[in-house]
Amino acid sequence: MDAQGRGRAENIDPADQWVLNPNTGEYELRLSPSAAQSPVPGPRRPSSRDGGATGGRTRRPAGETRQPSSARGAEVPAPRSARRRAAEPEAPQGRRASRRPAKKKSTAKKIVLWTGGSMAFVLVAVTAAGYLYIKHLNDNITSVSDDGASTGGFRKDEAINILLIGTDKRTGKGNEGYGDSGSVGHADTTILLHVSKDRSNATALSIPRDLIVDIPDCPTQQEDGSQKVIPGSEGVRFNTSLGQDDRTPSCTMRTVTELTGIKPDDFMVADFNAVKTLTEAVGGVEVCLAKDIDDPDSHLKLSEGTHNISGEQALAFVRTRHSVGFGGDLSRIGLQQQFLSALMRKLKGNDTLSSPTKMVKLAETGTKALTVDDKLDSIGKLKDLGLELGKLNPKNLTFTTVPVVDNPAEKVKSTVVLNESKAPSVFDAIKNDVSFTDVKKKQKAEKNAQAARLKGTKAPASEVRVRILNGGAAAGSAQAVLSWLQNDEGVTKSENDGNAPAPLGRTTLEYAPDQAAQARRLAAIMGLSGAALKPGKSVTNSQGLPAMTLTLGKDFKGAGVSLTPSAKAPDVDKSTADKVKCAS
Repeated sequence: MDAQGRGRAENIDPADQWVLNPNTGEYELRLSPSAAQSPVPGPRRPSSRDGGATGGRTRRPAGETRQPSSARGAEVPAPRSARRRAAEPEAPQGRRASRRPAKKKSTAKKIVLWTGGSMAFVLVAVTAAGYLYIKHLNDNITSVSDDGASTGGFRKDEAINILLIGTDKRTGKGNEGYGDSGSVGHADTTILLHVSKDRSNATALSIPRDLIVDIPDCPTQQEDGSQKVIPGSEGVRFNTSLGQDDRTPSCTMRTVTELTGIKPDDFMVADFNAVKTLTEAVGGVEVCLAKDIDDPDSHLKLSEGTHNISGEQALAFVRTRHSVGFGGDLSRIGLQQQFLSALMRKLKGNDTLSSPTKMVKLAETGTKALTVDDKLDSIGKLKDLGLELGKLNPKNLTFTTVPVVDNPAEKVKSTVVLNESKAPSVFDAIKNDVSFTDVKKKQKAEKNAQAARLKGTKAPASEVRVRILNGGAAAGSAQAVLSWLQNDEGVTKSENDGNAPAPLGRTTLEYAPDQAAQARRLAAIMGLSGAALKPGKSVTNSQGLPAMTLTLGKDFKGAGVSLTPSAKAPDVDKSTADKVKCAS
């Protein structure tokens, strides 16, 4: 026992612990709240409700005086056990009797501490499990090189172009009976998904598999890390851009760029089995038929009306063509667009988003079912892309098809060619981020700022000082524009400064604030939009004078051809993802 404890024990008179209980007429041991119970047998100690001791002490009647301890000690000697405790102050009981009782934690505080400890444990467990699960999902992902055919991957602050490729490769059980069982996996279903910069709208452009195109040479990474150039082909079906001659998805990407002028950011590839597993993961999708269908080739047998399909039925639905429309691939594209609309509605629905089980199953299935380019080779990147796509409203996702006509070179029509009067305007609308639905695709402030750049005084053409760079236009374009500006438009203070450091998709004019009047004049001459004008800084020309910089991008079509894009989408057949369309 320490000195402090011994001091407290030595100051206690054992006899002083005995007091007379007036209700019983007997002496009882008075204990502190933490002391051990008296070993002296006797009547039960009365409670305050009985009119006895209150708060562990017995009240004395009025007028009664407390006797000296010596007298009380003579009258009532302390029990032997009490005297023994007093003589042995180091005993454990003596220590407990002399000390202040420990304050008990409240129930609320216990709960807080328990919950805090538990939550810490849960957080650690979830973090560890999450890491392991993310690693597991990463291991599920199959990726192949983009071979330099992409933009280098999507960006959160830019418009997004994703190439979705469905192949006719027959992986998984039960798929041998569909079409060509020996297929190497051609580009059977291809959709270029364009998501606007402000995420207010998107366009899903289907590319017919039987469209006649030119496939460019395709540098392709081999399994050993070396690179091989797969020779291109002219005047062949689009679907041979994948699988044929060992072509990879990057070759399909190059073919799309060649066809549309749009360079995809990323690609995703799904085969037959992916359609089955993904629909099962979300619990099926709802489709509508305007008539009964019984197609022995695709194995689809459904009655008129609405059906929830998944697995084998879903695959049969996207594969059927002989029982709908004109029985060709274009009719099947309509079914596929309806199917994807239904899938998006299901993915955006509360039943899917609010179900952890479905979300985990979808993540598991999706990472196994898809092959992506090497810029999308982690669950983190796929998650970021998913978050961007998740901002879309289904009513502003438009499905349409590349405008085509029957191939005039064929007597028996089996392929199609571009409709040259309509297709270019569709491609331009997508390149210029024009919405195919009635939504405002840009923030009002940004739109007003661009329009304001064109308003104000215009300097005389003779005062416009500009250097011209070729940033992706056809060879010789900079010189052609220089000649046109000097000889036809009076912009004599212009000069050709060669190639730009990097190619641009769109033509731009950069100028300093004090050159705004010059910029407005040149924009009027060339037909530049407010979006093409880039307030910035001037450069020094060959004469040491400040000049603007005109960079001709890939959209440049020739001297004198306006570069102001149409703000209205072309009139084409289309549907939106929010509406249920019954196939017929």
